[in-house]
Amino acid sequence: HYDTCGGCQLQHWQEDAYHRWKASLVVDALAAHGMKIDTPTLIDAHGSGRRRVSIHARRKGDHVTAGYMAPRTHSLVDIDRCPVLSPALDRAFDIARAIAATLGDCDVSFTATSGGLDAAVKAERKIVTREHTKLATLATDLKLARFTVNSEVIVTTTMPRVPMGKAEVTLPPGSFLQATEEGEATLASVVLNVIGKSKRVADLFSGCGPFTFRLAEKARVDAFDNDRAAIAALAAAVKNTPGLKPITATVRDLFREPLVANELKDYDAVVFDPPRAGAEAQAKQLAKSKVKTVIAVSCDPQTFARDAAILISGGYRARFLGTVDQFKWSSHVEIVAGFVRD
Repeated sequence: HYDTCGGCQLQHWQEDAYHRWKASLVVDALAAHGMKIDTPTLIDAHGSGRRRVSIHARRKGDHVTAGYMAPRTHSLVDIDRCPVLSPALDRAFDIARAIAATLGDCDVSFTATSGGLDAAVKAERKIVTREHTKLATLATDLKLARFTVNSEVIVTTTMPRVPMGKAEVTLPPGSFLQATEEGEATLASVVLNVIGKSKRVADLFSGCGPFTFRLAEKARVDAFDNDRAAIAALAAAVKNTPGLKPITATVRDLFREPLVANELKDYDAVVFDPPRAGAEAQAKQLAKSKVKTVIAVSCDPQTFARDAAILISGGYRARFLGTVDQFKWSSHVEIVAGFVRD
């Protein structure tokens, strides 16, 4: 599929050149904000492959296709198997075709969990209404852990849980999850190393808690995110996970209502892992605070560089910067950096 698929575009590169180029994305973004660093080592966190994928499926008469869009087009490339995915997702394209055979044109997001495949579908509502009675049977026949259509849970046969540190978290439908298990573990390991002996930590943009639960093995943690379902899943997992330091989980829109300097005064360390838009408002408040250690995790070099510049202008200095590759052969790169205030 390489010549036509709109996904991975860099499989032809030798590893050394590929690693240097991907790390250079971070170097160049920082340089644009006046920060010069040596090219960092790129940590390969592909592991067994990506554990989540979104697949387009289309039906024309009796013919059904499923796959990715060709580069810069709306032309669907029919795919039988994608080698960057975890083996747990080997059935995903066939399942997407089976769903489209019933629901017509749709998009299907899959997540591989310890309970099995979690499938969330977006489809035309009139067709869903007409075929609603068939959906539970379809999900059972396809051996799905959970089947959600247009945000409505149709059936759950096994709870779609994902381990996060000592916890087992039941994912809300469509919830964010790091692309690979290895990527999540690698990022978390760096975060834990940078916070050192901190006793109280704020985990901002926490999601379901991939850092929260690991942090709570050594520090008290307050988690914040604007995703109500994710915070509810985190709080539920807290109740079922013994042996951790205290955890609080709060719904808060950190883009519009960041933690201000006065609220940050009791924290030894702050971790933030925002969406691609970055955490500009929160970084400005951190720059005004006296928090000694800040760990920034990012999936976008440009917004990371902007937020890093804000922290440095506020008196922080960079102590560590790492680049993590969990989107193999693509232009995406994860960054994790530690900042300290003397």
